[in-house]
Amino acid sequence: MKWEKREISGELVKEISTKYGCDLLTASILARRGHKNGDSIRYFLEDDITSLRNPFALDGMEDAVERILAAKEEGEKVLIFGDGDVDGITGTALLAGYLENIGLDVSWRIPTGDESYGLSLEAVEEFAAKDGTLIITVDCGISRFAEIKRAGELSVDVIVTDHHEPQDELPQALVIINPKLKNSTYPFRNLSGCGVAFKLVCALRFALRSDLYGQQMCLLNTRPVNDAWIIEIAKTRNLIITDSLIETIVPGMVSINETRLPAFLEGQHILCWDAALHKQTFTKLFGKGIEVGMMDIAPLIGKEIPQTTGQSLLRIKELSKIARYSDRELSELDVFVNLFTSYAKIKEKNTEDTENENADLQLAALGTIADIMPLLDENRIIVRRGIEALVKKPRFGLLQLMQKLDLTGRHFETKDISWKLCPTINAARRMGSAQTAAALFFEKDLLKREQLATELAGMNEKRKELEEETWAGIESMAYKTFDEYEQKFVLVYSEKINKGITGLMAQRACRNFNAPAIAVSIGEEICTGSIRSARGYNVCALLDQCAGLFIDAGGHQAAGGFSLLMENWNKFTERLENIVSAIEFDKEKDEKVIQIDAELPHDYLTPDLFKMVDRFEPYGNENDQLVFMTKQISIKEINLIGKPEAKHVKMTLDAGKYKWPALYWHNAERVINKEFAVNDKVDIIFNLNRDYFKGNETPQILIIDLKKN
Repeated sequence: MKWEKREISGELVKEISTKYGCDLLTASILARRGHKNGDSIRYFLEDDITSLRNPFALDGMEDAVERILAAKEEGEKVLIFGDGDVDGITGTALLAGYLENIGLDVSWRIPTGDESYGLSLEAVEEFAAKDGTLIITVDCGISRFAEIKRAGELSVDVIVTDHHEPQDELPQALVIINPKLKNSTYPFRNLSGCGVAFKLVCALRFALRSDLYGQQMCLLNTRPVNDAWIIEIAKTRNLIITDSLIETIVPGMVSINETRLPAFLEGQHILCWDAALHKQTFTKLFGKGIEVGMMDIAPLIGKEIPQTTGQSLLRIKELSKIARYSDRELSELDVFVNLFTSYAKIKEKNTEDTENENADLQLAALGTIADIMPLLDENRIIVRRGIEALVKKPRFGLLQLMQKLDLTGRHFETKDISWKLCPTINAARRMGSAQTAAALFFEKDLLKREQLATELAGMNEKRKELEEETWAGIESMAYKTFDEYEQKFVLVYSEKINKGITGLMAQRACRNFNAPAIAVSIGEEICTGSIRSARGYNVCALLDQCAGLFIDAGGHQAAGGFSLLMENWNKFTERLENIVSAIEFDKEKDEKVIQIDAELPHDYLTPDLFKMVDRFEPYGNENDQLVFMTKQISIKEINLIGKPEAKHVKMTLDAGKYKWPALYWHNAERVINKEFAVNDKVDIIFNLNRDYFKGNETPQILIIDLKKN
């Protein structure tokens, strides 16, 4: 194992610390992890819900909102069709629950039993037969061409909300909302399926509670420059800038009709910061006969954001968090736009919606973690605030499941979701009964929710047993194909692999062999497979090269799934051989390298360090847990633990001010072989962790690697 601590500039660390108001250790970790610009750093240092990106920046969002509101007005029947995994179930519960709360006639459906992934012809036709007129997909739909075409033939509109990679051709849906669309201008591509559904609900909330929805507003500012004045205007709709205009005018040189201003401002609501001042400027520029209707919004904003009262835009810029994180110099108009946006978001909030939004964030956090989305950008706020809400007041359904899993009443982390909550919810789909998990989020009766939570926990135990039994039966095949594919790939297939656990088998093969892997459940006519990535391999490239053989397929760069007719199996394995033969890995990069975030002196090793560790939460994909190094730390006690034989090491480490309990997993042999002993001084790399036992919380060190001096 190689230890590596990237070199960073001391000047850069000081610059980050000063500009963004964080301590030097935090600044050094941000820099070492490559977070050097304001837009990236902002999502590590701020977690206010108003920092979430505007949902109307997603293509098609206003069209989707309009169609849903029309369905509400006309009393139409609406079907929410979601995927059967955690991401799809949480997104379905989130969207269907919200639409029901605002009065729509809504039903929901997910694939269950032997049904395949995604919207089905059967679902479309059954819904149309019941006089349904609008289907909204969640976490699926982007590849369902025939089904969506059939919906159109039956006069059923389809709104697709999805986050999977789209093909060059798109289905003929009424609206498609997907941050990965080819020409999407949305700043962040990696929302989960539930995250996209959450964005749709946010947009609907704005539409129903804000008088700004659908309104076009012009924000106008004037400022002097040399002997002239600059008039700058931003045209906005739903708090998104749709157009802008900048005119430089010398007083008395042109009439207003000789500028672009009349055409740009015609029929618009014009908002200003200190309208009287800007009206004086227009008089100075164009004469006393010019009247431009301007509304001074400063007093209204001052009521919601008191610190802005009586302040100029330049002064407000100095106080603005948004300005702090901008990587370019903001103009007064930029400050005005940001201020107006913040005002609108604050004004639209109310207690009931905030409580409902917190419940929705819990679901969005689960979907984001379960689908292994990068925990960067706004995903960090979704997960962080979702976890906070889980701790404070778990939504119904989740509360009963958390109680069953002993997750209530303590500090909560992403690993609690990814290791305990998500696998338990997913167990229902893997065991052929995704409806059981989905029902937990809709059931209104407390006793029935408790029963469903018990059933899910039981299914998860059966899933664990099935996983172990299945792996034992295919492990030899994994070793065989690993060698046949020149140790670059693993393929396992059997009629004994339950199709619900193909993903688990593929993931296990990946982990054991450090190679991309496919696991396939062989059926009489159709086989169903999952593929998982390792060593940076893009699984979408493999799926694309086999597309003509599949009934359907889809996924992300790191994970995917497919189904194909058994008559195409031999063609598939032949093509797979050609694909794998062309794979080339950089063998020099295969050695496990541990990136160290910071070297800590002994006096830094106190429980106060958790304040910074918690700031970098949530941890997960593309934001690994912080790794620290400390040198010359003394071992005061060593015990071997594990049953039936000792496999692990439990130690006490002396950091001077504080003595730390430490665990070193799977390294008992190093003690037995006397590679280190009590009173030795060692260098270690480690994570910080909290251990929970009988309601008590104990800080501890988890050693990743250890070297004796």
